[in-house]
Amino acid sequence: MITGIAGFIGSNLALRLQAAGWDVSGVDALTDYYAVGLKRGTAERLKACGIEVLEADLGEAACPEVTPYLEDVDAVVHLAAQPGISAKTPWEDYNRNNVVATHRLLEAAREAGVKRFVNVSSSSVYGLRAMDSEVGEPKPASWYGETKLAAELEVMGAHRLNGFPACSLRLFSVYGERERPDKLFPRLIRSIANDEAFPLFEGSRGHQRSFTYVGDICEAIACVLDKWDKAEGEIFNVGTDQCFTTGEAIEAVQEIMGKKALINLLPPRPGDQAATHANIDKIRKVLGWEPKASLGQGLERMVKWYRDEVQGKVDWR
Repeated sequence: MITGIAGFIGSNLALRLQAAGWDVSGVDALTDYYAVGLKRGTAERLKACGIEVLEADLGEAACPEVTPYLEDVDAVVHLAAQPGISAKTPWEDYNRNNVVATHRLLEAAREAGVKRFVNVSSSSVYGLRAMDSEVGEPKPASWYGETKLAAELEVMGAHRLNGFPACSLRLFSVYGERERPDKLFPRLIRSIANDEAFPLFEGSRGHQRSFTYVGDICEAIACVLDKWDKAEGEIFNVGTDQCFTTGEAIEAVQEIMGKKALINLLPPRPGDQAATHANIDKIRKVLGWEPKASLGQGLERMVKWYRDEVQGKVDWR
């Protein structure tokens, strides 16, 4: 079962695991953080592929729909979360959707006897410079990072204290098909295609990122599930150790699309990470996982997907 299955990573993962022979189902609250219609469209596509999608809110007091839903579930991949670092999102939403929801899902999974629980965390737990190994001190600098760390601590605490079969993955700057429309590449691709102004936060052109293609992320999660005897109880950074500036990434998209972006410079965004550079030595050594897609390859696929499936057909905002 995948939580957040109608979202960006969840939908890609569902199709990847189904292709590998898993019986896949999922749950999604279909919140209005971005257009609900996009998520509903994704959910319908998954259902058409034979993947069951339950609409339910993990933050509800008992979430009665989900507890019986877990009875025959062997593995849970927990992707559902309140994303972003927007100052417009109140702390209460981050706490409810990241901490409380994880707690309630964890309790239900323990009661149901789930054998593999993969918590999906974020490089944001490291803070403004996410460059450490997994033993580095977390220093989150946003409510998103704070609450993702709190959720991870509870999951891994359940493993250490009670033997609950869990691990946690800290993802780095994931991009690709069906990405959240408020993120860098969706905004940039859409802006260039439609001759619209592209909003760029002041100072962000020099930010460093380990841009990681979603297909590689899905392969990493599949690897964790397949090699559970090695993954259980561990925290892994998951990303690429190739680092690019935001400016270099913008130039790459412009080259692929054959057109320049119309930049609209905005004031700096508080809490934005200055640098993420994934240290993936541990996952390489323990699980043998390696990212495969270069930034150029991933962006080529993303632009092709936009032109084939979105442009002129879907309002991807």
